[in-house]
Amino acid sequence: MFDTNNIKQMEDLKVFFAPNIKFLRERARLTQQELADRLRLTRSKLNALESGQTSAPRPEDYLKYSEIFKMSIDTLLKVNLSKLGELKIRDLEAGNDVYMTGSRMRVLAVTVDAENRENVEYVPVKAKAGYRSGYADPEFIAGLPKFSMPQLPSDGSFRMFPTTGDSMLPLPEGSDVIGRYVTDWTALKPGALCIVILKGEQDFVFKKVSVKQKERLVLLESLNPLYAPYEVPVDEVLEIWKYHSYHAQEIPSPVSDVQHISVAVSEILARLKKMQPE
Repeated sequence: MFDTNNIKQMEDLKVFFAPNIKFLRERARLTQQELADRLRLTRSKLNALESGQTSAPRPEDYLKYSEIFKMSIDTLLKVNLSKLGELKIRDLEAGNDVYMTGSRMRVLAVTVDAENRENVEYVPVKAKAGYRSGYADPEFIAGLPKFSMPQLPSDGSFRMFPTTGDSMLPLPEGSDVIGRYVTDWTALKPGALCIVILKGEQDFVFKKVSVKQKERLVLLESLNPLYAPYEVPVDEVLEIWKYHSYHAQEIPSPVSDVQHISVAVSEILARLKKMQPE
């Protein structure tokens, strides 16, 4: 006998292929013609796929989209991508796919204490280089020093990072910053103080963060005015931790008048250089 419950579940199953491929195309800023050329389809065929007018796309169509957008066919069919945050979508593009790996979509690798409460992991200076490759590895995270702070909110994940250099002034150099994990960086308010984990050989940075969604860039500004702001592509960002608190042995001191004068002189020199004929 047929299980009527299974039949009902099949009837309720939603397929997101059509809205997903349109969403991914628009996210990549491609016209229908540009994507059609890449897929070796006609624009009318692509339009039919995006609008859902083709109820049974060919298997080749699924494979082509999976290859171009670096996502599994199961994800393209079953997950409503427009409802995900940017970090989760980038996780899917990076291969951390819930269906490709057979595991749940990675939000964050964490450790818990004996009462199943999340620890605060500390990333020492010596572990910085390994963190970029092990940040999603539960075994690596489990090997980090950890502690608990009862006063932290219970509805978030927190981690402590050491800071180096003077770009975070007036915070004392060598402070340890506790950050709250940001699951959706598009929700950050412009200028939010954050620890940003970048790819490559760059150090962890403590900056004011403003996300430029249309340009797919992240603006990073130092608290110390001696350091000029700069932008990085979103693809260069591994994790963002919003500032919660810091711990230091020194008392923070205000930015000195000499530093303010240095900034003013630098700005004047920059303007004069622009005025000089080439």
